[in-house]
This record gives sequence, structure tokens and C-alpha cells, in this order.
Amino acid sequence: MNKPGPKRGDPERLEERLWTPRHWPSWLLVGLFAGLAWLPFPLLWLFGHALGRLGYLVLLDRRRVARTNLALCLPELSRWRREALLRQHFGWLGVAAASQGIAWYGSPRRLRRLVRFRNAEDVVRLLQAGQGTIMLAPHFVALDFVGPAFAERLHPGMYMYQRLRNPVIDVAVQRGRTRFGTIAVERRDDLRGVIRRIRNGAPFYYLPDQDPGRKRGIFVPFCGVAAATVPMLGRLARLADAPVIPTFATFLPWGRGVEMRFGPALQGFPSGDDGADTARMNQVIEAALRATPAQYFWVHRRFKTRPEGAAPIYPPSRRQRRRARSATGAAR
Repeated sequence: MNKPGPKRGDPERLEERLWTPRHWPSWLLVGLFAGLAWLPFPLLWLFGHALGRLGYLVLLDRRRVARTNLALCLPELSRWRREALLRQHFGWLGVAAASQGIAWYGSPRRLRRLVRFRNAEDVVRLLQAGQGTIMLAPHFVALDFVGPAFAERLHPGMYMYQRLRNPVIDVAVQRGRTRFGTIAVERRDDLRGVIRRIRNGAPFYYLPDQDPGRKRGIFVPFCGVAAATVPMLGRLARLADAPVIPTFATFLPWGRGVEMRFGPALQGFPSGDDGADTARMNQVIEAALRATPAQYFWVHRRFKTRPEGAAPIYPPSRRQRRRARSATGAAR
């Protein structure tokens, strides 16, 4: 009888086939993250900003994407100011990378010392009453850091997850995020189980601001630009009968820690109109990114999917240019 292969989404069994030599560089990277986790956080903050400066110089495609996003979303700023924000953003990306090991392996005691909750009274009250909540958690660079702290200190819940291309990093991320009882929910999973758990009192991290493609998204404004967006938040809130609480994660200056800030529950939400609810969700994210612009995840191709007939926004990446040249050569 053939031995069954690793189950999809099962890190324990998946690791059995990840110790081949081709994956050793990735394991070395995971080991580096684990080693950095022992450093004092202010030192990690300094190292991360230096790493971010290097990233700014060498990650040319991501730099172009972030520069384009800043020009589209913050056109009122001068070009000089946007360029300064771009450099700051790469610094914070470096801090997020350098401190990733703490999110994956940091002890509960250290997470409690580093992560501060702000305006958490309503969330605590809802969870203590057994009321499931939907945490509207946009992609700020400290998002990975605060999830384990929330699960360990307040309540394990669920979070949206998109499988990473590198299987070793994927396993490390899943283990780090689920080590205090949190459940990973892939974007294509059946949501009936999610709704049932929310109704039973679990919090659900909803990560809304990634390009879902034309089939799964609708076009609503994001910073005044038509953006493909999943129209799921209003439906989830209605079916689970759960309040939606905006949740934002930001690194504090000079390595003083990380802040997890909770906004008031959205009033009059859902409205029953998927388009209106999705547009309102984007408005909440816009307000947050304007408050802390350097720490929003600008390197994502948020406007990759365009309305019919609209021109592409982003220049081709180096990989796309290589493929185009290869296709041209093959045609000849």
C-alpha cells in the first residue's frame, strides 16, 4: 500500500519532504530568523532599518510598485515627501523582517512585554461575553507580530491565509501564527466553518486589502482608484451576526515595541449592499494608512487587476520582461 502524502495545510507532515538539499537555504533563513529573535528589540529595530535601506537599493521591482502606489493613493503629497515615505517604508519592512522570529518563536512573556493593546476594552468585553467578532485587519507591516500576542493574551481565533510560494517559509509562518491555538483559513476554504466558529465566540482576522483578481472581486474605490476587492466582509458580518472592529498594528519608534490599536465597531454595518459595504471597508483602511503612511504595505500590487479597457498601472517586472524577451526569441 502506498504511503499517503502530506495533507494540504498540515505543517507537521509537510516537513517530511522539505529536508531535501534544495530547501536547505530556506531552512537557513528560518534559522536566521530564530537566532535574531534572541536580540534585544531596540537592536533589532536598528538592524531592521539598515536591512530596509539595503532592500530599497536592491529590490527594484518592489520599489517601483511602492512608488506607484504612493503616487496614486497620496497624490496630495509632494514628490519629495512621497520619496521620503518610500525610504521610511522600506525601513519598516526591514524591521518587520528582522523581528519575524519573535512573532514565530517569542515567548508569551516577551510578547506581553513588547505588544501593547490600545482601546481594547470593547473587544475584551465582547470576547468575555462570548460574542464572536470580525477583526478588520489591513496589511500594515507589523500585522504578523501582533496576532500571536492577541491569541495568547485574549483569545485564539482564526485568520485569513494565502499559501506562500516557498513551502519552508510557509510552514514556519503557519506554525508561528497558530502556536497559541489560532486556526488558519485559506481564502478558498469553505466559509461555513468560519461562520460557525464566529457564532460560537471566536474572533476572526479578516485581511481585506489584497488584489483578488477579476473573478472574485468587485471594483470599488480605494484612495480614489478603482480597486478589485473581495465583497465578503458585509456578508460575513451578516451571516455570523458579528460586529466588525477595525484593528491596526504599528511598530513604535526606536524599538519601543508594537501597538495593536482597536477602533470602534462599525455602526450600521452591514447595510445589505455588498458594493456599499466593500467601499466603506476601503474608506476605513484609507483613513488608517493616512494616519501611519510609512507602515502600510505599499509593496503589494494592489491595483494589478484593472477594469475592462483600463491600461495597466504597474510597469512590467524583471521576470515579466525576461519572459517577454524569451517569448520573442522563441517566436523568431
